[in-house]
Amino acid sequence: MAQQATPSSQKALMVELKSLQEQPVEGFRITLVEESDLYNWEVAIFGPPNTLYEGGYFKAHIKFPVDYPYSPPTFRFLTKMWHPNIYENGDVCISILHPPVDDPQSGELPSERWNPTQNVRTILLSVISLLNEPNTFSPANVDASVMFRKWRDSKGKEKEYAEIIRKQVLATAADADRDGVKVPRTLAEYCIQTRVPSQDSSSDLLYDDLYDDMEESEEEDSEGGGGGGLWGRANDVSGSLAPVA
Repeated sequence: MAQQATPSSQKALMVELKSLQEQPVEGFRITLVEESDLYNWEVAIFGPPNTLYEGGYFKAHIKFPVDYPYSPPTFRFLTKMWHPNIYENGDVCISILHPPVDDPQSGELPSERWNPTQNVRTILLSVISLLNEPNTFSPANVDASVMFRKWRDSKGKEKEYAEIIRKQVLATAADADRDGVKVPRTLAEYCIQTRVPSQDSSSDLLYDDLYDDMEESEEEDSEGGGGGGLWGRANDVSGSLAPVA
């Protein structure tokens, strides 16, 4: 009986996860919610120094669709966040996570939306940028947007927005203690890339199984002229799309 082929989305996610664990993005920790499920990731975001979020430990989930990377994942904060571009339920509203459709009503250019050349690394960098520089033109939280503009335009004299953020930052200390995480406080600490060791050998076994499937798929593609398997298809996609501005 032939072994069932691993979906290409799982292969892509496995490669991304391994890359992020070996070469982490500064200020983030990435783990799987469950070792056997590549479609649900847990993200820990450390608040950047010299910002309102300094010292914070913010947890979120990234949920991937089965047709990733052709459709975007969702990004939802588990930590309570008061921010112009974060809905009350924690969902992040950001152009890069919007489906690649032409929607003149949204005010977004098609090039600002998701396309298959994007990846988790670009999502994480976009989210951290959004925390520091909210988009107030199309807010998910109107009240937070109004409050942020008052704080920004008054050059910090209107303190209500900053005070709410600092209270939320202080509240995250309990989560950090519970998870045994030391939150970076200085720029030097923040810039240290955080590797997350595997809890057990199950991750390695998962990687090995997926690599075996990838090799088998590539052998079949080369025999049948399939264009180089996953890597060939990825190169075809990236070559046909303009990069996001």
